[in-house]
Amino acid sequence: MTLSEIEVTEKDLSLENYLYQKELTDKLEGYTGDFTQEIINEIVLWKVSRYVEMPEETKNLLNKITKNVKTFEEDQMKDILRSMLSVKGIRLPMASTILRFKNPHIYQIIDQRAYRLLIGDDLQTKFRNVEEQITYYFDYLIELKRQCDLKNIPFEKADMILYQLDKEYNRKYKIKM
Repeated sequence: MTLSEIEVTEKDLSLENYLYQKELTDKLEGYTGDFTQEIINEIVLWKVSRYVEMPEETKNLLNKITKNVKTFEEDQMKDILRSMLSVKGIRLPMASTILRFKNPHIYQIIDQRAYRLLIGDDLQTKFRNVEEQITYYFDYLIELKRQCDLKNIPFEKADMILYQLDKEYNRKYKIKM
């Protein structure tokens, strides 16, 4: 059926059921200033349905991490991950990416390429609960640190190095979606 075949009613013209990225849609609809890169980024994220609205409590936990500290408090890290993984649109690869840019000395990105090169298997994407994801990420970081020490790879650059190596050595294998 095409639009030319539909009798459009007044009810059809109401946008009360248009709930796509509601908060961001409202923000962008109401924006009247010059377009900055930040606004362009938000529009792109809106279009690809990747915009994440992080709650203040989660941002506060995240901001307890400082950039140059080289050790972490395990309970604090678990609290931060629990909070992040409860946000709609954030799964383990996204949470690890945010953490990595917060402090690359402690956190590294867990993604399909880095995981495949390090572990030799596909990254698990189905989990029963948040605690399982946290354990999965901790185990990954422990193995990553071990391998970095063995191969003289700087840990804070490991995700980028593994990504490049996977593209070079595993290019014949497709990334699982």
